[in-house]
Amino acid sequence: MVDTIFAPATAPGRAAVAVVRISGPGSKAALSALTSGPIHPRRASLKVLKRPRDGAVLDQALTLWFPGPHSFTGEDSAELHLHGGGAVVEAVIETLGQLGLRLAEPGEFTRRAFERGKLDLSQAEAIADLVDAETEAQRRQALAQLDGELSHRHAVWRETLIEALAGLEAAVDFPDEDLPETVAEQTRAPIAEVAADLDLALADGERGQRVRDGYQIALIGAPNAGKSSLLNALSGSEVAIVTSTPGTTRDVIEVVLNLAGFRVLVADTAGLREAGDVIEAEGVRRAGDRAARADLRLIVVDGGAADQGWRTAQTWARPGDLVLINKSDLAPGMGGRDARTWAEDQGLEVLALSLSTGVGLSAVVDRLTDKVVSALSGAEFPAATRERHRRDLTTARDHLQRALAELNGRFEVELAAEDVRLAARCLARVGGRIDAEDVLDRVFARFCIGK
Repeated sequence: MVDTIFAPATAPGRAAVAVVRISGPGSKAALSALTSGPIHPRRASLKVLKRPRDGAVLDQALTLWFPGPHSFTGEDSAELHLHGGGAVVEAVIETLGQLGLRLAEPGEFTRRAFERGKLDLSQAEAIADLVDAETEAQRRQALAQLDGELSHRHAVWRETLIEALAGLEAAVDFPDEDLPETVAEQTRAPIAEVAADLDLALADGERGQRVRDGYQIALIGAPNAGKSSLLNALSGSEVAIVTSTPGTTRDVIEVVLNLAGFRVLVADTAGLREAGDVIEAEGVRRAGDRAARADLRLIVVDGGAADQGWRTAQTWARPGDLVLINKSDLAPGMGGRDARTWAEDQGLEVLALSLSTGVGLSAVVDRLTDKVVSALSGAEFPAATRERHRRDLTTARDHLQRALAELNGRFEVELAAEDVRLAARCLARVGGRIDAEDVLDRVFARFCIGK
């Protein structure tokens, strides 16, 4: 028998209202045990909650009752809108446990909704993304995915492949029937069309995933170039220690920015130079690792320096990176001039600023915003918002490419049919309709309790 579960749906702490959710076959009985009077479906009712064993009043609450299947989980459900004091919530939770209900696992409400066909797996993931959304772009993307845009796109591709598969299987299973000789040939065009769509979707890169996780920017350069000062200026707070002593920053320090509605992670790294000790050496290694993984590198140069210390960052430069010539309020040094010449030769954009006076900082922020918007904005909703989606789409594309090659051979229709079948299964797996058990635990374990 299915358990009846319950959990707080609001965060702990002092608040005006706290919501406790209940779902399962015993929901109505639990609500009846706590309250008196009739229970009307989908109607908010103000009721006194009492502990059944002794009649002690727990709270005066707004109660709602949702008979299945017309509920979020698809089964009988109830909600208790309590006063938000911790003692009130604790007393109600304790009483629900005494009634034989079980505290829900993380994500168990959404998992029950998935298992009862109220939403598919990508929509369930969108709920978790919506709960975690910190920026406007994350909110829009999660809502679109919850509305089924991702599911619909994958479903259209899958239906096209199923139609093509029917033709291939007819050619395989009924070779002696009076079927058109071109029945297998006619499947080539729709298969190629889906394969091309998948190529375009994958070429969109990791846009959807980066909207979720954040666009990564690494500040790199020689010691004392001004990386930590830049991090503090961008974040608007003293998050990094700034001193004149080289090697002060020894680990990666990261702050989160919101640029044009997108989540951006800016990381200050250790100064790139020949390390003086083991700790600094590890910091330099981590700096290089973060620079290699970043979407954009800001190469910060001391414009007044006479030495060539800035050259330690050359290895990590990539096309599209920005070179920031700091200390523009000072007389330019030979090192700063050489860095500008090198950057211009490499086709890298150069911006001058003075972190001590603030001159040029707004131009840097504007340029960063342009870079982020260009990278993460798109005309269409991305076909993948998680690495799991990208893996399945990549595998589906590879199967379709093999199927097309097998059809070109004219004697491998059976193999082509199998590859098309496997591609269709990959697309169905994104929505969790097949082969989902191996990913369900991982997906729902990341949810908060009460969802």
